[in-house]
Amino acid sequence: MKNLSIYILLFVTSLFTISCEEVVDVNLNNSEPKLVIEAVIKWQKGTTGENQTIKLSLTNDFYTNDVLPANDAVVTITNSANVVFNFVQVPNTEDYACDNFQPVIGETYHLEVLYEGELYTATDVLYATPDIINVEQETVTGFGGDDQIQVKYFYQDNGAEENYYLLQVKNPNKQIPEFGVISDEFFQGNVMFGFYGSTETEPGITLDLSVQGVSKGYYNYMNKLITIAGSGSGNPFATPPATVRGNISNTTNNPNYPLGYFALGEVSTVEYLVQ
Repeated sequence: MKNLSIYILLFVTSLFTISCEEVVDVNLNNSEPKLVIEAVIKWQKGTTGENQTIKLSLTNDFYTNDVLPANDAVVTITNSANVVFNFVQVPNTEDYACDNFQPVIGETYHLEVLYEGELYTATDVLYATPDIINVEQETVTGFGGDDQIQVKYFYQDNGAEENYYLLQVKNPNKQIPEFGVISDEFFQGNVMFGFYGSTETEPGITLDLSVQGVSKGYYNYMNKLITIAGSGSGNPFATPPATVRGNISNTTNNPNYPLGYFALGEVSTVEYLVQ
């Protein structure tokens, strides 16, 4: 997972008259770097799922967007049959890769990360995901008179159990993917859909639409992150009301918990050409 960062955009106003500039330095206390573990195993439908990547990085200075890799960690995932899958660091990167992972629906997996003498662990199940069965598009007119293209993509919920889903849309006109979460609490056994509308969606571009079955814990975790990301108040120094903790524990030094989450699930994806 890319480090959560706060970006400050400085607007410079050009004046026709001569003005003076003063640089103001804000002294901020830097805390000790925290380990960030992005261990989200995604089994793309139609593939073997054997190639997987876990990202390990360290939180960085407030004013930088540089990613600090967490080097020389020992990373493994073990299934219920005690088969161990080793994730080896790609040199000079935050990526730890495995090329022989064995994804099984309903299987329980245990993550271990040994970094600088401390052991981080988590356990989760690999969740099934329904196929995306249909995509619909319509154009609506907003309050300002501007047209907006809206897309819905549909999938069949499993009525025999509680289900939680992570939805993702990649729009080539945007730098980062957009996420949403939904549960089947009010849609048990029905056809559900992901909804996407953006002024930056235009005919001729291809949207990457996906749905992933996830645990209730990961659903709650992502719901908090999405809420924080969408609650900008215009204050560049705004901070989250509390640290969003995942399901990974430091068994060696409990107060030094990591950021990030360990989750596994199938992923159903379609590429949709906007009309």
